[in-house]
Amino acid sequence: MRIGVPKEIKNHEYRVGLTPASVAELVHAGHEVLVETKAGMGIDFDDAAYTAVGAKIAPDAAAVFAGSDMIVKVKEPQPQEIAMLEPRHLLFTYLHLAADKPQAEGLMASGATCIAYETVTSNSGALPLLKPMSEVAGRMSVQVASHYLEKEQGGRGELLGGVPGVAPCKVAILGGGVSGINAAQMATGQRADVTIYDINNERLAELDMHFGSQIKTAYASKAAIAEAVKTSQVVIGAVLVPGAAAPKLVTREMLKTMMRGSVLVDIAIDQGGCFETSHATTHDNPVYEVDGVIHYCVANMPGAVARTSAFALNNATLPFVLKLANLGAEGAMKADKHLANGLNVYKGKIAFKAVADDLDLPYEAWAG
Repeated sequence: MRIGVPKEIKNHEYRVGLTPASVAELVHAGHEVLVETKAGMGIDFDDAAYTAVGAKIAPDAAAVFAGSDMIVKVKEPQPQEIAMLEPRHLLFTYLHLAADKPQAEGLMASGATCIAYETVTSNSGALPLLKPMSEVAGRMSVQVASHYLEKEQGGRGELLGGVPGVAPCKVAILGGGVSGINAAQMATGQRADVTIYDINNERLAELDMHFGSQIKTAYASKAAIAEAVKTSQVVIGAVLVPGAAAPKLVTREMLKTMMRGSVLVDIAIDQGGCFETSHATTHDNPVYEVDGVIHYCVANMPGAVARTSAFALNNATLPFVLKLANLGAEGAMKADKHLANGLNVYKGKIAFKAVADDLDLPYEAWAG
């Protein structure tokens, strides 16, 4: 198969769909790989690093799309990229369609087969291709919250972990999944006062066993969340409904009770965000204030640590890329039901029900 890797063009996105090590594996398996010039420069891989492992270098994205059967990316295709997709193409990348109807309609119109990293599953029901970026985003959430608590950044002027004689900040983490547990690890490492909120009592018990006395756990009732917003200096939104829009857990009315200079970090912003006042931001302008509360809602948080993120992502995606390249889209999905769960758009229809429901678009299950 001919596999194309375009340079990411989303604002401040430095990751790359395939590292040279991944390209080497694909070439060894007998496939052709076409990489757009400078696609890997954001993680310090020049064109020579790709040609050394057998890739061919394309002068621009148009040449990549024209010369490839499968397109492997990191972030959702931008409008100019969607315009280059054809029915013959297989697109393998993050899509997050539930919060982006124009993208969904564009992909439907292209006729391309689109498999989303974020809805591929595993035997345990986990999301193995979302996990590495959730780990990065969870860990980053505490890093950025600490930064924006600083007075110079408009924050309360508090140190997350306090010092002897001065109480640490309270950190409320909404969601005890991969992002939430990684956020908790970083926040407890900084000696913050951490509480994780979730609606799954079994998960809360697991977290209690994992962290012991380092954290507190609480059932995520509306009343509990309202109290957390009122009393915490940092609230991290880490909820996930696979493929669907994130629920709005923190309302504008709740926000008005929060301490001025406190920080909200919305990891769920790719799926529309879990705070009513959230809207996507970029690394160019990552924060804004509502009612005196700082909101950090960058839609590609892991792009800030692009080298770590690209390696982590490739570790997870490469086996699936190889399977798709070796068997083709339909063959690979027939052979692997978990990969088939990643199918979001097929032959002009939405093939993932949660996306179709959220966007009010026609749904048609893949018949394979």
